[in-house]
Amino acid sequence: MRPGDPAGRFAPGRLILHRNVRRGRIGWVRPGRVVSDDERGLLIWVARNSPVASEVTEAGLGMRAIPFAEWITSSYRLAPGRWAGPGLLKFLPTGAAHSVWWFWDAEGRFTHWYVNLEEPGVRWDDGDLAGVDMVDQDLDVVVQPDRSWQWKDEEEFVERLAHPDDYWVTDEAAVRSEGKRVIALAEAGEFPFDGTWCDFTPPAEWTVPMGLPTGWDRPPVR
Repeated sequence: MRPGDPAGRFAPGRLILHRNVRRGRIGWVRPGRVVSDDERGLLIWVARNSPVASEVTEAGLGMRAIPFAEWITSSYRLAPGRWAGPGLLKFLPTGAAHSVWWFWDAEGRFTHWYVNLEEPGVRWDDGDLAGVDMVDQDLDVVVQPDRSWQWKDEEEFVERLAHPDDYWVTDEAAVRSEGKRVIALAEAGEFPFDGTWCDFTPPAEWTVPMGLPTGWDRPPVR
């Protein structure tokens, strides 16, 4: 955030962390550079080969690799890795229970939007390091360039809802309602599904960090 900025906004170009939190634990971490931060929301760029971390079991299995009933009885650790796909934009609308991601192919052609349903992010700033912590609600929507769409990960969402004492999503109806609200924006071609940022390219001077910055695993604020 810029010193003295009453809105507590992050400066363009600053490296911050986008972190998913599951019942007080870090689920995954992705560093990104701030493209813009204004009244509409926060826009960050995650570059190809960026260092990341994801929660896995002691055996090295991710949450999607095993039944949820087995996952919730496991022990966990955070495993380092790299963002393998092409770079992507993430837009976190102010106060909204979702983010929108822009995906491109290896040749730099825009391929689709990805609506990640999530609890609104909570910002933090330690001075040398800053970020946004949110709770990923697992159900997603994929929107094609022609504004056709489909739900994603619905089977996993339903499977996890069957374990209310252990699942971080407590209001299924609210999650689906938010998804439908964003779908309506997409079908109408309204912002951010109006072509905005589909031709984005990051500044050439934005380097990819060699590793996650010190403090990346600091306690969540969620």
